Amino acid sequence: MKSKNQQASLSKAQRIEILHLDNHTIVINKRSSDIVQGDKTGDEPLVDKVKTFLKEEFNKPGNVFCGVVHRLDRPTSGAIVFARTSKALSRLNEQFREKTTKKIYWAVVESKPPQKQGRLVHFLKKNEKQNKSYASEKETPGSKKAILSYQLIASSDKYHLLEIELETGRHHQIRCQLGTIGCIIKGDVKYGARRSNKDASIHLHARKLSFIHPTTKEEVKVTAPVPGEPLWVFFDGV
Repeated sequence: MKSKNQQASLSKAQRIEILHLDNHTIVINKRSSDIVQGDKTGDEPLVDKVKTFLKEEFNKPGNVFCGVVHRLDRPTSGAIVFARTSKALSRLNEQFREKTTKKIYWAVVESKPPQKQGRLVHFLKKNEKQNKSYASEKETPGSKKAILSYQLIASSDKYHLLEIELETGRHHQIRCQLGTIGCIIKGDVKYGARRSNKDASIHLHARKLSFIHPTTKEEVKVTAPVPGEPLWVFFDGV
């Protein structure tokens, strides 16, 4: 199985960072400016950038298959996997549905959590008009159970780095649950941050991703380097 760890050129203006590449899967280190699939903004989605790369890299005629397996919010960066074949898409979809994949996130928050480590359980309900989720401690009509575990791994004078493992995958789950306990993610104005980041990002990064390869059945593990922004670089070196 061929794997590449490289930065691949799509054009003079566009670049994607590849964390893993083989005949059935490709894992990208998503930038916070990228949107996974097209939306009303009309901006070129990451899936199309990946298709362009695959077409050019492997000199493929006609349309190139690239299946979206899961998503990251636009202002979030980090590891995201795409399927290069329909077989891989079906099998990876099943893994994400059955929650057999493992996703570890890093979040830089404005306030220290009440404990160095903990497990949060809430019921989240999405407001479609606001594109925002709201958390409650008790189940309400239309709400979905959300569970994550966090650990405080470093602090600076003003900010704190949390490592988070998701047990469920809900809309804006990490952003909403951390905000509910007062640990608002830096730059995440939607969930209460003091101010936005200049580049419209939030300090939430999909740090690690592991899944079972759809054909070889071997475990694939990737770690996504953090963005080059100074605060991320500081925490990465702690």
